[in-house]
Amino acid sequence: MFQRVGKAAYKANLDNTWTLMDAFGHPEKAFPCIHIAGTNGKGSVSCGMCAMLAEAGYSVGLYTSPHLLDFRERIQINGVCIPESSVIEFYQRLSPLLDELTPSFFEITVAMAFDYFRKEKVDVAVIEVGLGGRLDSTNVVNSILGAIVSIGHDHMDLLGDTLEKVALEKAGIAKNGLPMVLGRNGNETDAVLMEETQRLGANSIWAGPAPSPWIEAFALKGSYQVHNISVLYGLWKCLPEPFQVSEEQALMGLANVRKWSQIRGRWEVLQEQDPFVVCDTGHNAEALQHTLAQFQTHAPMEQCHFVWGAVGDKDLQKVLAMLPNGAHYYWCCPSIPRGLPASELQIKAAELGLSGQVFSSVADAYQAAVSQASTGDALYIGGSTFVVADLLAHLQD
Repeated sequence: MFQRVGKAAYKANLDNTWTLMDAFGHPEKAFPCIHIAGTNGKGSVSCGMCAMLAEAGYSVGLYTSPHLLDFRERIQINGVCIPESSVIEFYQRLSPLLDELTPSFFEITVAMAFDYFRKEKVDVAVIEVGLGGRLDSTNVVNSILGAIVSIGHDHMDLLGDTLEKVALEKAGIAKNGLPMVLGRNGNETDAVLMEETQRLGANSIWAGPAPSPWIEAFALKGSYQVHNISVLYGLWKCLPEPFQVSEEQALMGLANVRKWSQIRGRWEVLQEQDPFVVCDTGHNAEALQHTLAQFQTHAPMEQCHFVWGAVGDKDLQKVLAMLPNGAHYYWCCPSIPRGLPASELQIKAAELGLSGQVFSSVADAYQAAVSQASTGDALYIGGSTFVVADLLAHLQD
């Protein structure tokens, strides 16, 4: 599965997905979808969109990835995960096809989600793209509205070696006549996004600034959410008939986004002081630019602590170069096969002047950081989605 083994699991075509849709009677045709792509922010936007619709009384399917604690987080309806019995039942129906198709984990999960949403007769589904857009398994949906939240440096070995190529892949979710909301990136990709989505026939608009009440209402408080809220505001204004969500309902949904989506790990403050503790799943340069700046407002540099881990198939140099000198580091490895050994991370970081201790697990690193932190200190846990997943699992035990 891509979550565990990385790019070896990626399939750059929709052949298996279409075969699965056919085998299960085309569940993707059974409900309208709002399709969300982007390098960063697509999870927050997907969950926010789901929450606004759920607050207005609709039955809303939500498909996101990756999960943090439980596979079933990927497939929800109004904040309730797919039952274990439904996962098992789907897999039993799928089993006869496995030898013939050898579908990927993600292809199976997409088919499972669409089959479940059809069975439960959702009014609408909000579908987060897994990777890219054009060739992502989710790109068989019956879209009524779409968004591309952002373009950044991630998965470039699969999507293209320039930001323009990445933008072209993500623009591939555009469909003829589809209303599309585009988040501005402030670089060369903006023109690519607008031109390509319009070439594919979409009715594309730029996300404009969201009103202050929207920013204040959103329960997710990372500074980077201001950009995501602008996309959500654009999506709300573009909601097609028959869906109707009042502004009051939209704001209430944003305030209750965790209830309606179970979203975790987005600037999640675990402790307010002594030390201030926050975790965040941001793992590329564009995401970390915001979270690191926000974190450094909480303590002087010599009082900042970082529990940090990474996966081995990422470009670490750019990310490590963003980490501040003079802070205390606790290097660790997330518990997946892709995890970069903490000793290797320590060596790579030392080349950039960052020094710290090596720990055998995220939990051990976290415990050490908490015990060594003093009054007024601040602790950040991140570097990878899977570091945050390990932390939350440890805190849950």
